[in-house]
Amino acid sequence: MSNGQINKPSVLVVEDDAFIQAILNQTLSENFTVTIFTDGMEGFNYLQSGNIPDIILSDLNIPGLDGMSLLQQVRSSGFFSSVPFIILSGKEDTETRIRCLEAGADDYINKPFNPRELDARLKNILRRMGKI
Repeated sequence: MSNGQINKPSVLVVEDDAFIQAILNQTLSENFTVTIFTDGMEGFNYLQSGNIPDIILSDLNIPGLDGMSLLQQVRSSGFFSSVPFIILSGKEDTETRIRCLEAGADDYINKPFNPRELDARLKNILRRMGKI
């Protein structure tokens, strides 16, 4: 079904762990067009170059611009402020989750994660937005 490629929602992934990148790419590429950057600044530059993904998935602990700073930059921008943003992190404490959600994250998923659950969460957000 190669004709579905054009209509796939796009996801920007900002994750510096190569193993997690591979899992995300493998898991998401069936239903999404996946673009991956290892550095928060690279991800933000991609956005500033006029690329507006349907959803952003970012680790908190990434080089360049950390996930929280990337979230804050996205939320303060007129162009990207409504793009759903999901934090993917190994930090499991409630305080970190609350800080991210209060800063505008749409969801917070702990690592290690179940790839099917991640896929379902992404689809739920996009369905609510009328993107799928």
